[in-house]
Amino acid sequence: MTSPVYVSNVTIERVGGPVRRASIPGNSEPTYYSVHGAIAAHYGVAPDSAPVHATTIDHVIAATAG
Repeated sequence: MTSPVYVSNVTIERVGGPVRRASIPGNSEPTYYSVHGAIAAHYGVAPDSAPVHATTIDHVIAATAG
């Protein structure tokens, strides 16, 4: 097996509740994740209990489709 071409050094911290803060290479500001809509309902998170941000799956799908 060859050496990896790139290793992404990402850190994710729990801010509180469903909110996470990610430090991602190439972004000067942190990226925030949370839950919304049907995903929030699935996990029992009340709509007004946490700031609304994209979910991690939203970013995975956007990256895959892009």
